[in-house]
Amino acid sequence: MIPTGFSIIFVLAVLVSYLLGSIPMGLILTKAMGKGDLRKVGSGNIGATNVMRVGGLRMAALTWILDMLKAIAAVFIGNAVAGPVFGAWCGFAAIVGHCYPVWLKFRGGKGISSLFGVLLAVNPLAFVTCGVEWLIVALSSGYSSLGAVVAFCLMPVLGFVISSQMGWPFLAIALLCLWRHRSNIGRLLSGTESKIEWKWKK
Repeated sequence: MIPTGFSIIFVLAVLVSYLLGSIPMGLILTKAMGKGDLRKVGSGNIGATNVMRVGGLRMAALTWILDMLKAIAAVFIGNAVAGPVFGAWCGFAAIVGHCYPVWLKFRGGKGISSLFGVLLAVNPLAFVTCGVEWLIVALSSGYSSLGAVVAFCLMPVLGFVISSQMGWPFLAIALLCLWRHRSNIGRLLSGTESKIEWKWKK
């Protein structure tokens, strides 16, 4: 049986990870740069793709990095408390926070940038594998969402290759991100999904 003190630490680690993930980096950045409310332009999403529509590629890249960093921090917190598998679960909590932030009435991003943060913190080789896959698919097809969907399907496989225990948080992350991309998947299937618009600055 886990001592009560440890139980509280586990719960706090997950809660802090969720709160870290729920910080809306894209929204904060675009408002700070005078680009207005990100929720009222483009897709209304607070993620890096919508940031690029209003602020260009450099601002989108900064948003992506910040969203990765909050997930990396969550994994490190979990690692410190109970090792790498719990670290991955804390990374999952951060992605839940990114997708459903308490500060924005649970209307957040789709999790792809934070997912890559978890991958980098847990296993850099898995990060590189999914990153190369995303680049190949997204650049060859023109659809960022297609590259993301393939990455989601690849992630649990990589998790179970790392270890039988690591596969489960990776699977949970993949399923959450697939759910958040369900509208993109529908548009991909119907041929109405928007292609990437590379804009260095806006």
